[in-house]
Amino acid sequence: MTADGADDYVPGHGDLSYDVGHYDLDLSYHPETNHLEGVATLTVTAREPVDELVLDLHALSVDKVSVGGARVRHSHKRDRLRLRLEETLADGESLDVRVTYSGTPRPVRVGDLGSTGWEELSDGVIVAGQPHGAPSWFPCNDRASSKASYRVAVTAPSAYRVVGNGTLVERQQRSSTTRWVHEQQQPMAPYLATVQIGRYDWLATDERPVPVAAAVPEKLTKRYDLAFGRQGEMLAYFGRVFGDYPFDRYTVVVTEDDLEIPLESQGLSTFGANHLDDDWDCVRLVAHELSHQWFGNSLTVGAWRDIWLHEGFACYAEWLWSEESGHASTQEQAEHHWGKLADQDQDLVLADPGPELMFDDRVYKRGALLLHALRLTIGEDAFFPMLRAWAGDHAYGTVSTEMFIGCAATHTDVDLGPLFTSWLREETLPELPSPSPKA
Repeated sequence: MTADGADDYVPGHGDLSYDVGHYDLDLSYHPETNHLEGVATLTVTAREPVDELVLDLHALSVDKVSVGGARVRHSHKRDRLRLRLEETLADGESLDVRVTYSGTPRPVRVGDLGSTGWEELSDGVIVAGQPHGAPSWFPCNDRASSKASYRVAVTAPSAYRVVGNGTLVERQQRSSTTRWVHEQQQPMAPYLATVQIGRYDWLATDERPVPVAAAVPEKLTKRYDLAFGRQGEMLAYFGRVFGDYPFDRYTVVVTEDDLEIPLESQGLSTFGANHLDDDWDCVRLVAHELSHQWFGNSLTVGAWRDIWLHEGFACYAEWLWSEESGHASTQEQAEHHWGKLADQDQDLVLADPGPELMFDDRVYKRGALLLHALRLTIGEDAFFPMLRAWAGDHAYGTVSTEMFIGCAATHTDVDLGPLFTSWLREETLPELPSPSPKA
């Protein structure tokens, strides 16, 4: 662990001394005052002997804390909630931590990364946690490599719909309020946990291979199909090239507000009203966010320096869908974006761009170009089975660049060392390999 957290890209977040296996959140939210009340129960397991647990929680007041059913001393400073254990927790030993808290949630700001997390809309709430926003609404071990199952109950005024990760297992109306309970069984990183609260209509479909639905403001429902009309085909296509969709369902939320960019969550993506159009710039974002369910949500980087494994893959998914849907071919997309990158500053190292550049568009495009270069180098017959093996062998796990290099090496006899070194470790943009007749 770094001096002030688990990952130096996101200082002051996360603890490597323990994992959380399950979160149970029971929340009550009042939109008119943006007031949140919560009880969070975390099942934690020590990875080494520990006599103190450090949780991340931002801008909310802690009312009481218990460990194993007994009240414990705690301090809450600089977004770090420290719990002093009565007895040392042995390596591999588990216990429950219960935190009662309340207050006015607001986004978390970290240096050049900006603000993420709980954000009020003109009427409702979105939660966009990447990469450090989870502590804005619940106490957690905020590191991407600590993946857990979740049960999230939210009570809100009945005029609002609450949409969350996983499956809606309970909906109970109580006079003026409704309690919504979602369960996410597959392991999930804290930053991918979300609740979306708004006045939404529910558009359900019978698309296969999993249920697909959308929460959309009534006045925008007629525009939904402009961008999302071929999402079912997209889901089926990605299932063929990446392997089976990794979760039980997929949900889209469209806010009445415009959003600068769509927002990624596990099993769920959030778009703004400004994304409901049938031009390529909107449709590619639908493909981008859907592909994150494989690359980012099922396979999640353990360290943020490897962010290209999320964004490069999602950008390449856009290019694959472009060709599949009759737009520009993957090769044309690659050549176009290579030309644009060649005209930009050559000061980015893809394997370690630094926190100030981790969401730079060059990470997205250079990551996608690396994948295309790999495809041209090893050929179609090796590349697509490699993608499916990568997504399937590491499903619901934590991944790294070195793991991907190892996966690629098992699918070819070609020495890939020079290719990966030039694309990942050097600043200068490499040339694209020449396409073969099969590419």
